[in-house]
Amino acid sequence: MSESEKNTARELRRPARTALSALSGALAGCAALAVAEAVAGAVRVQAGPLVAVGGAAIDRTPTAVKDWAIRTFGSDDKLVLRLGILAVLALFALASGVAALRFRRAGAAGVLVFGVVGAAAATGRPDSAGVGDALPSLCGAAVGAVVLYVLVGRLTHRSPGSGFGTGQANDASTEGNWDRRGFVVAAGITAVASVGAGLLGRALAGARGRGAVASRAAVRLPAPGSPARAVPRGAGLRIAGVGPFMTRNSDFYRVDTALVVPKVDATTWRLRIHGKGVRRPVVLGYDDLLRRELIERDITLTCVSNEVGGPYVGNARWTGVRLADLLAECGVRPPSAGGPADQLVARSVDGMTIGSPVEDLVDGRDALLAVGMNGEPLPFDHGFPVRMVVPGLYGYVSACKWIEDIELTTFASYDPYWVKRGWARRAPVKTQSRIDTPKPFARPAAGTVMVAGVAWAQHRGIDTVEVRVDDGPWQQARLAAEDSRDTWRQWSLPWAAAKGTHTLTVRATDRTGRTQTGERTRTVPDGASGWHSVVVTVE
Repeated sequence: MSESEKNTARELRRPARTALSALSGALAGCAALAVAEAVAGAVRVQAGPLVAVGGAAIDRTPTAVKDWAIRTFGSDDKLVLRLGILAVLALFALASGVAALRFRRAGAAGVLVFGVVGAAAATGRPDSAGVGDALPSLCGAAVGAVVLYVLVGRLTHRSPGSGFGTGQANDASTEGNWDRRGFVVAAGITAVASVGAGLLGRALAGARGRGAVASRAAVRLPAPGSPARAVPRGAGLRIAGVGPFMTRNSDFYRVDTALVVPKVDATTWRLRIHGKGVRRPVVLGYDDLLRRELIERDITLTCVSNEVGGPYVGNARWTGVRLADLLAECGVRPPSAGGPADQLVARSVDGMTIGSPVEDLVDGRDALLAVGMNGEPLPFDHGFPVRMVVPGLYGYVSACKWIEDIELTTFASYDPYWVKRGWARRAPVKTQSRIDTPKPFARPAAGTVMVAGVAWAQHRGIDTVEVRVDDGPWQQARLAAEDSRDTWRQWSLPWAAAKGTHTLTVRATDRTGRTQTGERTRTVPDGASGWHSVVVTVE
């Protein structure tokens, strides 16, 4: 064969060789991730590279991007983030495999560098348990580097002086000489072992969570000493298109930064209360709370990321301990009574910090350390074993889930998680209303069309709701019966709809006499404002 024919043959084989080296990188990446997750299952689930890197990404994502993600993906935002991280890891693994074909040691070293990044993310998280959290990423990267080095070695000629295994560029004249059988065997073993490690990781993670699941299943909530009154007849209008007055646990919105929902064992859970002005610091267990007088209240919660007309609002029956009573027993006085602390910082087991105005927690509203939701122990998604619920404040300044620490401090001395990212320190819920039916771009028939929805102004209550058709006069809607000023109210208005395209707009007035503003603002820094409108075409 002439030299030109040899060169042509080598060129024909090069794409296949490159594809196999990329496959080697992918297999090495899978092995690294599987081993890392298996180690994380034994050490701590939150230390796994996906969770650690994802958490670090959330912490460093600009507020505007986070807000967009919540609006666009809702509760699926975390799934999208995990898929995005996996996509980046896949691309890196493929690139490492291709690079290792020419620079074998450098390609393997690249995998190790990526492991160091994961370890740094894990140990740098607010909820990090220390250097042990670095183990999953480092162990996974070490395995991945070895796998890549071995697989690429089967693709390259290993004769003396060829440069392979030295970190030098490989000699193209040897491309046709590779260990086909060795590569297939090594790749198969890697694939099988990766699946096994992945299954082991799942099993270990599941085992670590089984104690928490069993502890929740064993909970029997005592009867509340102060039960909620029955929901008044007529609080729910039962109009098609309007949701039920009480939101089921499975339908309640979830907005938080936890990529993996913490599963906390109630039998080992503890809550510490300490800080400025706390004359009698305490550490409480779950049973300590259940032995106290429990109260039961219907309270509507709203997320600050809720856009005008958005879905991140829900109403539930919460059971818990009055936070004001607990603080008083610890000797805490509000600023109005000479207390030194004006901010209560709640810390979650996942490292989240949420700051609430002390004055708002002790002003008579039903601020709770909640243990129950709609008659059952809190679901894990919503904070089991204990969370805060405060009517009238947006969740990011009040609704700490999986709470484990309460510190009394000042707004001047400490900025919680969201405040550091540009949100306001104080955030009372704004008066809002929403049209639930007809839906945007609906095409109802001419005649009487029922316009209906909900309005809320927690801790102030809703006084009136008005609807406007196009640029016509405001018409007062019929309000459903009020449960309490801490819950939303449904409303309805029969509309004599004429043919054509129309814009329906709603606004509410709260019990203080303040009508919600028509000025549109985004959610940052203290919640959205504006009137909700829908456009419909009557046929």
